Amino acid sequence: MAALKRITSLTRALATVTSASRPCFQRASRKTYFTYVNEPSMPIPGKEPCWLKTADEAIEQAELDSDQVVYVQGAAATPVELLRAMTDYGVRCDVRNVRLYHMHLEGAAPFAKPENAKHFRSVSLFIGGNVRPAVNAGTADCIPIFLHEIPRLFKEGYLKPDISLIHVSPPDEKGYCSLGTSVDSVRSAVSHSKRIVALVNKYMPRTFGDAIIHESHLDFAVEHHQALPVHPVKPPSKAEQQIGKYIAENLVVNGATLQLGIGSIPDAVLSLLGNHKDLGIHSEMFSDGVVDLVNKGCITNNQKTMHRGRIVGSFCVGSEKLYDFMHNNPFIEMLVVDYVNDPRIVAKQPKMTAINSCIEVDITGQICSDSIGARMYSGFGGQLDFITGAAMSEDRQGKPIIALQSVTSKGQSKIQPVLTLGAGVVTNRAVARYVVTEQGIASLFGKSLQQRAYELIQVAHPDHREALEKAAFERLKMMPAP
Repeated sequence: MAALKRITSLTRALATVTSASRPCFQRASRKTYFTYVNEPSMPIPGKEPCWLKTADEAIEQAELDSDQVVYVQGAAATPVELLRAMTDYGVRCDVRNVRLYHMHLEGAAPFAKPENAKHFRSVSLFIGGNVRPAVNAGTADCIPIFLHEIPRLFKEGYLKPDISLIHVSPPDEKGYCSLGTSVDSVRSAVSHSKRIVALVNKYMPRTFGDAIIHESHLDFAVEHHQALPVHPVKPPSKAEQQIGKYIAENLVVNGATLQLGIGSIPDAVLSLLGNHKDLGIHSEMFSDGVVDLVNKGCITNNQKTMHRGRIVGSFCVGSEKLYDFMHNNPFIEMLVVDYVNDPRIVAKQPKMTAINSCIEVDITGQICSDSIGARMYSGFGGQLDFITGAAMSEDRQGKPIIALQSVTSKGQSKIQPVLTLGAGVVTNRAVARYVVTEQGIASLFGKSLQQRAYELIQVAHPDHREALEKAAFERLKMMPAP
């Protein structure tokens, strides 16, 4: 093993010496954990990035090595080419036990393949479909955490990245790049990383707020121009459209501040708000439906008491239409997620209406959103951040909403007597307020267990109501009643 390590080190050393970009390498300063943490938007005097021709060179020059910690920007800003180069380099040079921290990543995840398990250990802060099989096979891991607390991992030293892989817009005449579609926790990560490797892409929307980072903070940069990953809008099903109608017509009022995720149900809600006025957006993410409502004059943000006249978000995934809308648009502020998702900040938004989805709900109002039984599916994300913030709204007009279809694609009820064995609770029953299915709206606040069971059974699919009533009696020792 010692001989193998010496050979691997020699291979890396020879690769560095023969690199055509070696003179540039000298200009990239080396940081330590004792280095003063610079504000990313503040230029570092006398420092400039090392510009390289390929992602492979950038990873090589960044000195990826065994037992290091790497953080990766996610969502639409996933630096796919850097991940490809990192995986190739790690396998070629037999780098071992690199811990890769990230939120949801787009594109392929070659580092998470079973054959690469000795080289890389993926640790998800929110699980995406490309690493889900590895997490459930035990070759990858995840951290249950509120989205607004992820930046604390870097600020308080729980995570100390040796390298951060990010994706930015080209620098302007002043040397400023933009983190574009994903600010979330990456701004905190780059402030506490030893080395920063950036993919510079002309297709990355230039956004404002906390997205701005000066090029002097980049240690290595490579131009790679490629369209961002897209999630085309899919037409909602009949059930999803009905859910959207219940929410839009009964729970969203004029002047409300909205938080919505991505998917058919949020899109259905947005498509039915065309007659609403002075809506605002304060959301960890937003999608294409927001663009249409802005163009119709329905979203103005005029009633907001904070960031009045601005859409506030933290990351995005959508279509090219959304990315075009975001580019150079001062109407949008992309801010750090420890601010956007802070329940205390959410609570200050007028008529805060938080709309989130889940996997299943039990008859007492416990909500599972991150697993299917014991199998991990996603993560906490920002659901409880916004559900809690809306529940504690300062104007007492907040509405925390959980929306789901009443049955799975196989016809199984998503309203259950008890959660599936092994399922985790993301939103607890004390903070649950509204549960909406295509069957109607269950209002839970201030309701007893008996009343909650009644409300939830009323929004379950009719085919399952009788069985749910019997199961409720067995569990609660009383019949559900209003």
